[in-house]
Amino acid sequence: MAMAKEKVTLTLDAESLAALRSLVGSRSLSSTIDAAVAKHLAHLRHMAAVDEWLAEMEEKHGAVPQETLEWAAQIFDSWEVGKPAAAGREAV
Repeated sequence: MAMAKEKVTLTLDAESLAALRSLVGSRSLSSTIDAAVAKHLAHLRHMAAVDEWLAEMEEKHGAVPQETLEWAAQIFDSWEVGKPAAAGREAV
């Protein structure tokens, strides 16, 4: 069963659109953008579920200690720049 489609007008960054067109080639630009939107929606839904779970854990167990948040932020930051996390640190 095909999903219903709706035609829309989008305003996109010209450089990003040119790069996308270059990479997509003869494939459908609409289907490529549709797939990207679906993937982003899945990510947003996942993050919303994580936020809900974290709120439940905070309600049940109390707030996460600041030191633990800082430790987690350091690990996340190291992932962002492609470096391994600081050795020897353990979760609090």
